[in-house]
Amino acid sequence: MRYCTPLLSSLLLTATLAPAYAQEGPPDGSTPEQKAAIADDPAYQPMHLTLANLPKGGKAVSLFNGRDLAGWDSWLGYTVPATTYGTPSSNPIGLNHDTYGVFKVVKEDGAPAIYSSGKLFGGLITKQPYRNYHLHLQFKWGAGNWMPMPRNNGVLYHSHGGYGAFFGTWMSAVEFEIVPHSVGMLLTVGDSKGTHSFTTVDWRVGAKVEVAHDPAIIYPGRRYMPGGKLAPVQFPAYNVDAGTDAEKPLGQWNTLDLYVYGDKSIHVVNGVPVMAAAELTTKDEKTDKMIPLTAGRIQLQSEGAETYFRNITLQPIDHLPTITRKP
Repeated sequence: MRYCTPLLSSLLLTATLAPAYAQEGPPDGSTPEQKAAIADDPAYQPMHLTLANLPKGGKAVSLFNGRDLAGWDSWLGYTVPATTYGTPSSNPIGLNHDTYGVFKVVKEDGAPAIYSSGKLFGGLITKQPYRNYHLHLQFKWGAGNWMPMPRNNGVLYHSHGGYGAFFGTWMSAVEFEIVPHSVGMLLTVGDSKGTHSFTTVDWRVGAKVEVAHDPAIIYPGRRYMPGGKLAPVQFPAYNVDAGTDAEKPLGQWNTLDLYVYGDKSIHVVNGVPVMAAAELTTKDEKTDKMIPLTAGRIQLQSEGAETYFRNITLQPIDHLPTITRKP
């Protein structure tokens, strides 16, 4: 299925509502540099994958107490989200100043959940950083979709650096993307250095993924495929789509599992492994050299669509599970 990736969605939103600042457009595979980035990708072949050698782990702790947002900070971007990638008319709303109810605790389907409205862009961020863990949570879409782009949300992990580093809105991180039909996509979130142009972003976060080319999706047309080409996730080939669409129909709860150990991670959607990344890196602030990215805070996004999160637990682990191919 063709769809808009989050970066493309953001630029389309900019083009729709602030056309003066969308002159360059997203990478579309039309330049020699963009073509060269994916030239050697093998052909994508669907695979049925499963997890084995699951870590027993230590005692799981709940990151959501079901009553309030204790243990979390909020950071909100601009009061007019459409200006996020253009020319904002004000500073970001900032830290722990959510007077808009973007994030709050509600009852959904008879149980407590964290509500993310999507009406303003921002993140709900754990106060503590974590490493070597299994994060388990459930999400489902709400009815509201406020932007002229597909529903969009995400879980950003190994979040580090300044609040709002990426276009005044999110911390630098690795993203477990939540977009219809592509839940589990991996993106790296950099630092826009206080500017509002994609040409000046410091794509400071890196990863490597085994990829293959799927002509059914837009540039860079990459899906996760075990045995594919081990490729860096970096601009212009800025994302890798989930290996398969494991999402449940709109309105149903989906289960997400994220395993991170050392500088590696695995994304699991409704029990199906859809992504594995290695060599997670970030840029050292003092030396400007790339170093392993092995820990950080967790952000739940608000990015244009109503989303509910519940049953959020974190368990320490001593190894990653193994992804195996079903016959």
